[in-house]
Amino acid sequence: MHGAFRPQSLPFWGVHLVAIAGVALTGWSWPGLALAVGFYYLRMFGVCAGYHRYFSHRTYKMGRVMQFLMALLGTLSVQKGVLWWAAHHRRHHKHSDEPQDVHSAKQRGFWWAHVGWILTDENDETDWKRIPDFAKYPELVWLNKYHLVPPVALAALLALVGGWPALLWGFFVSTTLLWHGTFTINSLAHLIGKRRYVTTDDSRNHWLLAVLTLGEGWHNNHHYYQRSTNQGFYWWEFDPAYYLLLLMQWMRLVSDVTVPPRHVLDGGRVETPEIVVEPSV
Repeated sequence: MHGAFRPQSLPFWGVHLVAIAGVALTGWSWPGLALAVGFYYLRMFGVCAGYHRYFSHRTYKMGRVMQFLMALLGTLSVQKGVLWWAAHHRRHHKHSDEPQDVHSAKQRGFWWAHVGWILTDENDETDWKRIPDFAKYPELVWLNKYHLVPPVALAALLALVGGWPALLWGFFVSTTLLWHGTFTINSLAHLIGKRRYVTTDDSRNHWLLAVLTLGEGWHNNHHYYQRSTNQGFYWWEFDPAYYLLLLMQWMRLVSDVTVPPRHVLDGGRVETPEIVVEPSV
């Protein structure tokens, strides 16, 4: 596929190679796996609660300091800059599963939706016109431009504290798993699972994807009603990111966490805009 092995994509494959070869050569480690899983879910929270539910959809509010810290946590996921990520995601919702969708399995197949769209040069740039509400913050613009600085610093810290085993499991293995865990929402969540709501796309709900992504797997719910902070609309729909945000609201770190109204839970039709832009924080 065009772009998959261009020079700019080689670090992506290099992380995979180091993770696989490192484990093969040094052997299995249960403590290493625990470290990998810990950093997986820590950074997954930065992606789904920060990059997605806040910066892409603004489903809750937080002050400027917390906003930066959440962006920083998301940046540790090595999924490019916060403004790049949110802008492309807003485009996805604007044209979900249409030809203009940036990552549609329906339009261009599983591989493209899962990882191909990231590796091609056509999506390298930040789409600034879709993210004016956050582009006014210079600290976010800086973090978006130098998005590799935080993850490189994390890798260096792991190596300094725990040596090669910590670097291998806490960064290389964890990052590889984190990438593909996140990418399943772009690909598999439009291919497998059930559809509670009628939407104009192929979004679906799947419990296993929700477990892997702290609640993002309730994707059909989310596409039907994007204003909601929680994506698991019912008590049996596991949504840990939402539970943590409720705790943060109780601690007064965030505010205005939202839930779907009764008519949405009852399955009524509702107009869902491309994004929800709240007043400036």
